[in-house]
Parts: sequence; C-alpha cells; structure tokens
Amino acid sequence: MISMKKVTFQILCSSVLLLSLAMTSCRQSKFLVATPKLDVDPLIAHIDSTIRPQDDFFQYANGKWFKQNPIPASEPSNGIFQIIEDTVNAQVLHICKLAATETNPEGSNKQKIGDFYFSGMDSITRNQKGISDLKEYLNQIDNIKDKDEVFDKSAFVNSVSNSTFFNFGVAQDDKNSSKYQVYITQGGLTMPDRNYYTDNDTKAEEIRNKFVCHVEKVFAIMGYEEKEAVLLASKLMELETNMARLSRKREDTRDPFANYNKMSVDSLKRLTPHINWNVYMKGVGLQQVDSVVVGQPEYLAGLDKLVNQMSLADLKSYMKFRFFEGLDTFLDDRTYDESFDFYNKTLRGVTEQRPRWKRVVSLVNGYLGDLIGQVYVDEYLPKGTKDKLIEIGNAIRNEFAERIKGLDWMSDATKEKALVKLNAVMMKMCSPDKWKDLSALNIDHSSYVRNAMNANKWFNAYNIHKYGKPVDRTEWDMEPQTYNAYYNPSNNEIVIPGCNIIVPGFEKKMADDAILYAIIGGTIGHEITHGFDDQGCQYDAQGNLKNWWTKEDKTKFDEQTKKIVNQFDNYFVSDSLHINGSLTQGENIADLGGIIMAYEAFKKTPQFKHNEMIDGLNPSQRFFLGYAMEWMVNMRPEALMTQVKSNEHAPAKWRVLAPLSNMPEFYQTFGVKQGDKMWRSDKDRVKIW
Repeated sequence: MISMKKVTFQILCSSVLLLSLAMTSCRQSKFLVATPKLDVDPLIAHIDSTIRPQDDFFQYANGKWFKQNPIPASEPSNGIFQIIEDTVNAQVLHICKLAATETNPEGSNKQKIGDFYFSGMDSITRNQKGISDLKEYLNQIDNIKDKDEVFDKSAFVNSVSNSTFFNFGVAQDDKNSSKYQVYITQGGLTMPDRNYYTDNDTKAEEIRNKFVCHVEKVFAIMGYEEKEAVLLASKLMELETNMARLSRKREDTRDPFANYNKMSVDSLKRLTPHINWNVYMKGVGLQQVDSVVVGQPEYLAGLDKLVNQMSLADLKSYMKFRFFEGLDTFLDDRTYDESFDFYNKTLRGVTEQRPRWKRVVSLVNGYLGDLIGQVYVDEYLPKGTKDKLIEIGNAIRNEFAERIKGLDWMSDATKEKALVKLNAVMMKMCSPDKWKDLSALNIDHSSYVRNAMNANKWFNAYNIHKYGKPVDRTEWDMEPQTYNAYYNPSNNEIVIPGCNIIVPGFEKKMADDAILYAIIGGTIGHEITHGFDDQGCQYDAQGNLKNWWTKEDKTKFDEQTKKIVNQFDNYFVSDSLHINGSLTQGENIADLGGIIMAYEAFKKTPQFKHNEMIDGLNPSQRFFLGYAMEWMVNMRPEALMTQVKSNEHAPAKWRVLAPLSNMPEFYQTFGVKQGDKMWRSDKDRVKIW
C-alpha cells in the first residue's frame, strides 16, 4: 500500500509572476489577486491564470509550470517527483563519486558504493564484454535435462534476476502477523499487466506486436538465428498469454481474504502435481516448510497444466528470456538500447535515454540504499526533519481520532476498536534506527551485471532467511532518500522517509505550515487512512487479517466506498480510457482521508488561527495550492495509459480534482458553485472519515 509519490519524483523552477485570474466569470474569486515578493513564492509562480480554479484546480495551480517546463525527451513525465528525484540523485552522485575516487578498505560500505558506481559508468568494459558474463548461466538453462530441473533453475533465476512462472517469497502471515509465512502468487509476465495480453483494442494489439518483435531481437542478441528467434518469440508470447488468461484481474487481487489461501505443502503438491516443490524450495534455500499461503490457487492449478503440456525446450527458452530480461539494464549498450526501445519508447512514450550517470546512480541507490542512506541523513537532510515529521504525524493522528469519535455512521463498538487500531499505528519517521547489514554482499568494479546478480541474490536470501525467525517490526522497506511513503497493514505502521521534507522552492529552509501540512500532512494522513481503506480496514491493531467491524458498520462503510468507485469510474483520461474505480479505490480513499485530516490538523496551527497572509494568500489558499503542488505531474499519453491500465494509483490530476471536489472547505476557499466543473452535489460528495 505504497503512496507512490514517485509513481512515479521532481521540484521547482520559479520566475516572478503577478498572480491574477482571467475574468471569465462573474463567479471569479476576488481574493486571488496578490503581488509576490521578489523572492518568488512557488505557489504563485506556478499558477495558470487562464484557467478558473473552480473548473480545473490542478491545471490552475500547476499549469504555468507545465508550460515553462515541457517533459524532457528522456522522461515519461515531468513535475515535482522528477525535480526531487533530480535533487536527490545529484546528492547521491556526489556520494558515489567520492566513494569511487577514494581508496577504501575491502568490504567497507564506501568500497561497495564506489565499485558498483564505477562498474556502471565503465561503458568501455561493458561493451567489450557484451553478454559474456551471462553465457555460463544461459548454458546452464540450456543443459536442463528434465522438468524437475526446470524448477531448480527457476529458483536460481528468481533469486538473481526475475520471477518465472509465479512470485515466491516470505512475508508476515496476514492472519498471524507475529510469524513469517511463505507466499506464492501469480506472476511471471513480462508486460505490465494481464490486460496487455487480453485487451482487444487497437492500441493493445499494437503493443503486443511490438512486444513480440522485442522478444525476437532479445533472442537474436542471445545468439539465435533469425528464423529460430521468430519461432521462440511466438512460443513465448503464447505461453505468457495463457498465463495472463489464468491470472486474476488486478482489482480482484485487492481482497485480502479472497487472496489468502493457506494450505499444507502436501495440499500444494496435490494442487500442482507437475511442479516439483521440493526441488524449488531447496533451490531458494528453504527447508522444513509446513504450509504456504497461495494467493490465487486457480492460477497455480492452470499453470501446472501448462507446464505439463509444454515442451521442455519451450520452458527453457522462456526461462532464458526472463533471466536475460531481468538483467538487460546492466549489460552492453546494444542490449540496453533494445530494452529502452520497448519499455520506454513503446510503453511510456520516452524518446531519449537518460544520461548514463542518472541511470547508474538510480540503480546503485536502489541496491545499496541503506549504505547511501547513512551518509544522506547526516549530510543532506535539514536539521529538525525528524522532529517536524513527528509533530505533523501526531497532529494528523489526533485529528483522525476526533473524526472517528464524531462519525454518525459508525457504532460505538466499532469506534472503540478503530481508536485502538489508530493509537497502535507505529509511525516510522525520517530514517531507521537500525540499518541493514550488507557486509556479506560482494561488490567489485569488474562487472556491473554480476554486481546486480550478487545484490539480487543477497536481497532474496535476506528475505528467505526470515522464515522461522521472529518478526522484526523495526525494519524499514524504504530508505530516507526515497521520495515516497507506505503503510504496512501487517505491522500497522506508516513509514515516511526524510526526504519528504523537501519542498520545491524552499530548499534552503522549511516551508510554512500551510504547505508542509498539505504535502507532508496529506502524505501522513494518506498512509494512516490506508489502515482504514477497503483493504486496510480488514486488519486489526496487531496487523492480523481479522474482521473487527459490526456487520451494519461494514455495510455502511461499503456504501460510501462504492460512491468513490463510481466517482473515479466516471473520470476519462481520453475518449476511450477511463480510470478503474475498483482498482484505485484504496488509494482514492486514502487521498480523501489524508487531505481532510491534514486540513483539520492545519486549522490548529498558529498560521491558520492568526489568518497569516503570505504573498497575498490566506492560509486556506496556500494549503490547497500546496496540495496541488504535491501532485504537480505532467505525463506523456503512453505513460498515462500504462498507469491507468496497470497501477492502483489514479493519475496525478485526478488525485487533486477528486478529493477536493468532495471538500466543502475547498468550495468555500475558491468560491465553487453549481455549474462549475469542480462542483458536485451534496448527495454525490463522498464522506467517509
């Protein structure tokens, strides 16, 4: 349940602007004319005064920035996420460069950072090697003698590169959060979602054809003759299409009870008699497993039949492709160019590659984030970051408690349990108190792709070795330099990395509370609300999947969530593509709850109480403009389509328009009236928390 601020990362360039609104309506808001200071307020500098805030607040608040900052050719989008990512990447680059130029002790954190970065930047060596570092592993797959061995090598591929056939891992047991459990879910598809294989529209057909061409070229890079590569690509597409048809729709995987099917290993073997689980589990490093949780049993049963029907040769070619594809980013330029052509050009509309340093820094940060994070916290986060995050977090939680107490649709019995859960929410702010120990991870400067394989193997082993051990509730799954956040229902925790304190235009100081409460408060409120969305509400205070609602209260809650599903189902991003309200409902509930809690908490600050004017804007105006800036993201049509088809988060524009159109306070602040495009009748406004 990740907030996905980056879903997607960016910050701000500003110029002096006189804030004014085009006088297109007698409903124009008289209070929206202000004269900014010479040190320009970004809230004012981004406003497109040709747009009425009552009609499209997202474009009104961000439109001028979009006009002045077109999407770079190397990016699928541009906006606040990209700016903040660039800011953080520049800082991480400095850390990497310093580590690469120093003489560091073997096995030290700096040695690992420096060598991983060096191996990625050494394009001469990578191009000389081509795919040679992978050939021994491709040969091992070629030498598989039977289908039992397929699953031995499948375990290997899963651990060092990519999932094959299904997803397999260890996580907290949804119904017993004090223990770790083995989970097996549908997976193994190369394109973003099942509907890329099953949709019948012209665009989906075009993408499928390009995917098959891409697969042909990948097999050619591996050394196959053209005729054979064409045949192998056709076979792989057939297999993955059959796997996609077996898979549940993404929105159907959101029901935690329906996707929790605990069974003994013997039952798993009876369900899938042609998959050798003894061989597979030994391959991933597991022994004496007594039970597993299967997300989608019908998928595994269907996959078992596919495996039995397919030839050994076709299974091997699929595994070779998945292995190779998971590591193509770390290989020579020819291989990377082919990967870029499909995954970036076709799926996201990006026409130009990012500079090599950006690609390398992003990957090094992704793999060695805990090592880099230790330097980042000390050298780059503003003083007082943790204290400010805790202050806002406590204010949001207190407001949520008051909202629960005042609900007219929830019974006292359920309110009591909801408050127990709320009070139990663990708030992890800024950075972990304990970092992961990566001392056993081997990194050197000789091979970029082998470094990636070693890191994948380390993280896979780290996950697998949790099985049978006590749950570590102090663990973080994000680094402080990651501009994102998440709620973990099994831990009943929110995690807010430190770099969330960064606000465009306020790099040298903290922004005022209106902006901080809108952006950070909205994020904290969003994550806490995840504990009470359509999924999170089914977990208790200890993180166990357990119904703690009365039947009547759950019915009333579901009635409100249906309204938010309907609201988003009616948002069209193009003439033929609308947002999937069922798929995105959890994030939409969290967005609405988050901004409501943030606003109510902000009302208790001195800035709001004293009606402090800043650059001609009153506190409420600054708050709502700040919230719009949090989602200042402009996407390419291809990237927008990919997100709508495969992501649980609605596109940024509707993450602003939808929740604000349900808030009377927004209507009052910007004079929204019936007939305005942002207006919704009172009966249609969604009121949950």
